[in-house]
Amino acid sequence: MNDEQPKKIEGGDKGLPAQAGGYSARRFPRKDSNARGPRSAVTRSANRGNYGSHHNSQHATQGFRRHDGVVTSAVTSARPQHGQGTSSGQGGRPQHRTFKNEAPRTSTRVKHSTGREKADSRRMMAPYPARNQENIIIPPLKDGDIRIIALGGVEEVGRNMTMIEYKNSIVVIDAGLQFRDDNTPGVDYILANTKYLEDRKDKVKAVVITHGHLDHTGGIPYLMGKIGNPPLYSRNLTTLMIRKRQEEFSHLPPLDIRIVEKNDRITMGDFKVRFFAVTHTIPDAMGIIVETPYGNIVHTGDLKLDHVDGVPTMEEEDEFDKITKGSNTLLLMADSTNVERPGYSFPERTVLKNIEDIIRNTQGRIIVATFASLLERLVKIIDIAEILGKKIVLDGRSMKNNVDIARESGLLKASLETFIPIEDMEKYPPDRIILLVTGAQGDEFASLMRAANKSHKYLKINKRDVILLSSSVVPGNERSVQKLKDNLSRQGAHLIHYENAKVHSSGHAHHDESLWIHRKLASRFFMPVHGYHYMLRCHADIAREAGLPDENIIIPDNGMIIEIQEEGKKIVSLKETAPRGLVLVDGFSVGDMQEVVLRDRQMLSQDGIFVVIATLDVSTGKVTKSPDVISRGFVYLRESQDLLRQARFLAKKTVEDMVGGSKEIDFDYVKDHVTDAVARLLFQETAKRPIVIPVILSI
Repeated sequence: MNDEQPKKIEGGDKGLPAQAGGYSARRFPRKDSNARGPRSAVTRSANRGNYGSHHNSQHATQGFRRHDGVVTSAVTSARPQHGQGTSSGQGGRPQHRTFKNEAPRTSTRVKHSTGREKADSRRMMAPYPARNQENIIIPPLKDGDIRIIALGGVEEVGRNMTMIEYKNSIVVIDAGLQFRDDNTPGVDYILANTKYLEDRKDKVKAVVITHGHLDHTGGIPYLMGKIGNPPLYSRNLTTLMIRKRQEEFSHLPPLDIRIVEKNDRITMGDFKVRFFAVTHTIPDAMGIIVETPYGNIVHTGDLKLDHVDGVPTMEEEDEFDKITKGSNTLLLMADSTNVERPGYSFPERTVLKNIEDIIRNTQGRIIVATFASLLERLVKIIDIAEILGKKIVLDGRSMKNNVDIARESGLLKASLETFIPIEDMEKYPPDRIILLVTGAQGDEFASLMRAANKSHKYLKINKRDVILLSSSVVPGNERSVQKLKDNLSRQGAHLIHYENAKVHSSGHAHHDESLWIHRKLASRFFMPVHGYHYMLRCHADIAREAGLPDENIIIPDNGMIIEIQEEGKKIVSLKETAPRGLVLVDGFSVGDMQEVVLRDRQMLSQDGIFVVIATLDVSTGKVTKSPDVISRGFVYLRESQDLLRQARFLAKKTVEDMVGGSKEIDFDYVKDHVTDAVARLLFQETAKRPIVIPVILSI
């Protein structure tokens, strides 16, 4: 049985010891399976991979004694609510229990057969990156070579983090986060994998942050301690935003934050590092110049160009001239997020002028929803309101925090009397009110979405309201934003957004801006960063258009080890990769969550869970009562009594048939067959495959 057992999980409760074993959870097996009863070799192999068959001998099913003297061999499940809960043949109710998965996972993907193409497509999931490749030996860096690794941000938009290594020094650029996607349900954030840095933390001399957006700063509280808490460098506004967020993590050791400004030159181990200002949607954004014996490595951070009708301003010309002054550009790493868009982006000054016109010409209350990090835009709106004698209402924690930061940094100079609390809003005429709120992306609990759902305590939408959505739609938020628009429109509000007015400008360079940067810096090598793989490919095409040969362009993946060798004459990627598995923030847990947990969450979201609880008298080999059933997200129990009767009868019969009066009971073997039999019945009756969990209590 050792190689055939499903996972074993330890549980605990107030009345039941934690060492109780015997819990088994598996998905429905292949329909055409005949191996070892109804269970297929494919399913057995998948369960061994995901649930750790080599741990089975350590977690063999053991009975334990409750305080009332009854010997049991398994744990029960959560108590249901309403009609979608426990269905018991004799009215029994299981106790609430907590399950804990301690088994290591492999990267094997569980394959589920289906009878229909629809079911096939519904279960298609993107592959997960392998977890830390502990068995891969990364060769040491040769003397004189330079190593670059994009730890994150080159297969997605977010979690930007890149490192440069030379001799005994490593400099890290950015430490961002990525918000969860369809493949990581329930997860709070996704971080870059820093195992490579953790193993070399003595070499990490500095972390440099290009600007204050969360996709570049969000990982700081979670990652800095892991890599030795090195000095952190950035410009004034960015450091203020980092300090403000760090207040939420008061249990962590303080950061060694050092303020730099453009034109500063700092020694970081074996590196000399300079900085230059770039145009972005947040003030104090900067690029980084890492000086090497073979030329400069230039990392632009996120940027666009300030221009007039496609001609970069003199400020942009001067700033980029300083980069190349006195030295050539060895390697360029540049933002790729919007390079597929043709021409030039329209400048922020156009957006600010359009917003000012809207505010001046609107009769009625104005509600502005935008990214709270667009400080320049927020300051402009507040200044216009003060000039026109209007009052500003702030709603949303991040909005209030960032306005405080803008005042602390000196960007905001408006009088405190311009601001009023939201509960005093009704004391003023609507045409004297401008609200700055969060929720432009359709966030469920943000201010504007609560108003759209009529659940906001103070903000009630009416037909005279003009709602300005001054932001683009982040990929993945399209449905949430559409729902937001629909609910606001149902209440009669007039909506202005970036698709019907120029009220938002991207902070990322378009095709022609990127081409101008390439020609201006004339780098020997190029590595695109910040974007999905397709975006990086588009950026590589721009580099070729600028005259760079193919052999001098490398398109990275997360964890790819890239080296500049032969004294700056050659760039290569090694066959070895740095650890690149997902690092997830999931509640209080931070780490590479087991893949099976994420897949179970996806399965639960698709077909739900079905728990069968049977009480077995080991002396007679009979089930003492009709099994209890718990269902979540599968069927409505009150309307599926016939299905439940069949499932209870089948579970009872299967347990008794497998036990067969034997005194030596292999509970795992019994539960395997209960799982297969019940899951097959459920699929035949409903064409759905919930996760089936059998629980057997022995007395």
